[in-house]
Amino acid sequence: SSLLLMFGVVVTVGLCRRLARRRLRSRPLLFAFLVEMFSTFQICACTNELSLLGNVEPQPHTALTLTYGFTVLHGLTLAGSTCNPCGTLQPMWGGGTSLRMGGLKVAAQFVAAVLARVFMHFIWSLEMAEPHLGALSQGCSSPMQTTEMQAFCIEMLFSVVFQLAVLRAESVTPKYRVHLIALLITMLVYAGGNLTGAIFNPALAFSLHADCFYDKFVSYSLVYWIAPCLGKFLILYVF
Repeated sequence: SSLLLMFGVVVTVGLCRRLARRRLRSRPLLFAFLVEMFSTFQICACTNELSLLGNVEPQPHTALTLTYGFTVLHGLTLAGSTCNPCGTLQPMWGGGTSLRMGGLKVAAQFVAAVLARVFMHFIWSLEMAEPHLGALSQGCSSPMQTTEMQAFCIEMLFSVVFQLAVLRAESVTPKYRVHLIALLITMLVYAGGNLTGAIFNPALAFSLHADCFYDKFVSYSLVYWIAPCLGKFLILYVF
């Protein structure tokens, strides 16, 4: 049921993106906003569902396999979208995207994060699958299983590694690049998922753990917003 739900989200988002391309080409700002929102919604909704499957046996093989598989699927179906506020900073920094367009995309990403969370909570409330049972009663299921300073450094380091790999992989053929990025993300999740969740995406972090941001806003904003953005700026400065 969980896999069918995630594939349903992917298909629906694909149809919405295609419809937006056909109808809104003459309105670039609205087109950019909606496409980025649809794409980020897909990643946030699927990752919310994947977070419930982390305890499925055998551990951690099932979770890592699903992470790799859906990361490849996202890469193949969401071409042209960043779905990550940190990734939106690069063209803004280099002058390839205006401040207005960049801000619009970041807004779309956080709107999608909220919509995905609301949608998934509604689905979980229906209790259609076993993993959904009791999912809404967990509250702040904190992914931070280490000190705040260590979590900050881990998320910043992972952001640096990921952004550096993305830059280095630009010369790789797209069909191979998707698998390289997916493999890297899976390795990072394996290495740091038990410590911080290995998210390094501010919008995704908010969608997954909004309750934790409400309870400990300063701590979680430092680790899951400031740290990955700082890692991105370090890469941009070096390059």
